[in-house]
Amino acid sequence: MKVNRIPHGAATVLEVSGKVMSGSDLEILKDEVKAVIDAGSPHVVLDLAEVPWVNSTGLGILITIHHSLRAADGTLRLCGLSERVLSIFQVSRLERVFDVYPDRDKALAGRA
Repeated sequence: MKVNRIPHGAATVLEVSGKVMSGSDLEILKDEVKAVIDAGSPHVVLDLAEVPWVNSTGLGILITIHHSLRAADGTLRLCGLSERVLSIFQVSRLERVFDVYPDRDKALAGRA
């Protein structure tokens, strides 16, 4: 898994590529989110357009990030989910927990 950090006004876009499924992925994403929080901009758009698969560990990683950002008075918006990844969110009912947007522009604007 790789993460590319892109500042965008009051928010930061984290482009994620590869499968999100292991403990090392947790450390990579936690470090990126911590850097964003430490920079004073705890509003994150997580672009998952290049993520083909998320397993239960990956979902746990996303929940951890969501809680970390909320604790810092921030927000987490997800975008670019493939049909396969979106179906995982729907089956687990996590689309009710996360703010999910079809693309980055809509996530940054905060509108579906």
